Amino acid sequence: MVHIFSRPPGRLKRIGRAAGGLTLGLAMLALAGCATVPPPDASMNQAQALLQSARDAGAADYDPVDLGFAQAKFQQAQSAMAARKYADAANLAEEARADAELARTRAQLGSARAQIQAKVEENTRLREQTEAHARPAPAPAPAPASSSPETLQDMPAPSASVLSAPLPQGGGFQPMPAPSTSTRTNDGGQR
Repeated sequence: MVHIFSRPPGRLKRIGRAAGGLTLGLAMLALAGCATVPPPDASMNQAQALLQSARDAGAADYDPVDLGFAQAKFQQAQSAMAARKYADAANLAEEARADAELARTRAQLGSARAQIQAKVEENTRLREQTEAHARPAPAPAPAPASSSPETLQDMPAPSASVLSAPLPQGGGFQPMPAPSTSTRTNDGGQR
């Protein structure tokens, strides 16, 4: 006797659906593993470099608030990296980079302003010195008459060719007096 067994028609469909669902679930799991955000190493390195650049530019003196924000966000980004929350770490690293760049720029501006102020003060000091030297000096007091005759000696008067008209007292550059018409000898004397 031969028995022929046939499968019920609904059972095959259930097995097919279960196998299809299992295959689809494994495919989704594989895609989810591939679709995770990679670690933002480049963003972290860039943020760290800009933080150092801001410190080197003097942000601790000229813009400590923005430098503090940048450092705090960078530390948060490092914590997110350790927790493997790479999307959060990437966002925090970008914020830290922006704050560090702002701090660096403000520090450079503050440094430039300080240099300008120092130059202005130096120019003012030099201008005052120049004006003080341009004013005529007070006439020296005459020597007391009780000096000994050995210390006071008459000086010979300069030759007439050395004397010229006094220069005007207007300040600024003055032209040189015209050379005299006398001829000079080879030994530097005049004829």
